[in-house]
Amino acid sequence: MVTINKLNQSKENDFVEILKDIFEHSPWIPKKALRYSPFSSLEDLHDKMVQIVIDAPYEEKLALIKAHPNLGTRIEMSSSSVKEQMGAGLNQLSPEEYESFSIINKQYMEKFSFPFIMAVKGQTKGDIYSAMKLRVNNEKAVEFEKALSEVYKIALFRLKELINK
Repeated sequence: MVTINKLNQSKENDFVEILKDIFEHSPWIPKKALRYSPFSSLEDLHDKMVQIVIDAPYEEKLALIKAHPNLGTRIEMSSSSVKEQMGAGLNQLSPEEYESFSIINKQYMEKFSFPFIMAVKGQTKGDIYSAMKLRVNNEKAVEFEKALSEVYKIALFRLKELINK
């Protein structure tokens, strides 16, 4: 863990290295956030990073969403994603559950062209599957914004695990 004070004193390379996994495979966000240093708190840092994403062009937001793995699949992902999915039991799907997740993931990807994103901390695989079934019926613009809101939640969970108040 690192303190907010240590983070505020970090040089650019160290700052980006420490925060590189907060937003999945998107070190451009902490790199831009550094200009707002010093941060008064973890929440201040999170707010600034979220604002960077909000202000980003659509293409960068889409790339951020696409950097996330499909839930319940067996592809390479960041260590943070692996831990989060394990906590929700997605690494222990039965063959039938895996097939169900694969089908709904495929439907979701075909409709939206980006992966289903959900902050899975504290969720069960049943909760996640139910949310997928519900959200696959959303309009693309609604789901795009929902995906971003889930990305922001994931980033906050990750910051809370990384930064010691």
